Amino acid sequence: MTARFSSVSFGCLFVLAAPTGAGKTSLVHALLAREPGIRLSVSYTTRTPRLGEKEGIHYHFVDQSRFDELRRTGEFLEDACVYGNWYATSATWLKQQLESGQDILLEIDWQGAGQVRKIFPDSIQIFVLPPSLAALRERLEKRGQDSVDVIERRLAMVREEFRHYVDFDYVIINQDFTAASNDLAAIVRSARLLAPRQRVRHASLLRELISPNIED
Repeated sequence: MTARFSSVSFGCLFVLAAPTGAGKTSLVHALLAREPGIRLSVSYTTRTPRLGEKEGIHYHFVDQSRFDELRRTGEFLEDACVYGNWYATSATWLKQQLESGQDILLEIDWQGAGQVRKIFPDSIQIFVLPPSLAALRERLEKRGQDSVDVIERRLAMVREEFRHYVDFDYVIINQDFTAASNDLAAIVRSARLLAPRQRVRHASLLRELISPNIED
């Protein structure tokens, strides 16, 4: 059973989802470089590490048996099977981080985003789209991580993913990377300044400012 807890917290929870090849990971790296106050959640996965990926940095790599055990004990906030591999987010770690005031970014797929939305209705959910199917195909081919057959299967599935953009708060079209990166940073900064969030983060200051007992 998935752990459930209050969505009220000091930290902001940002959820970024996109079909493979839309540039999500590059946007995440750019955001973390310019907004050091955000921490990226490290997901669990059953897939094998790709070249250059490191345990605990890119993912927590576990076998299917360990993944199933963690899911049974309620460790995961969300989990989803993507292209035959399972991915999940640690609920325990996420709760601790948000309650301590840390802003967290989840880089997940639309299925996981939907599960997070039910538990954290105030999460800021962002969907990234490519400028065209042709551009998406070109990016997948240039990436050189998948065979032609795998690329074709993924392209056949992305239309279903595209349909879920309506479930998100924001949609970024990643045609120009710099513009898309600026859009993402603008969303993050504006979300941090929302009145309900500021009321939580600066409760002492706001009490002081509106108290009738303060001497001039």
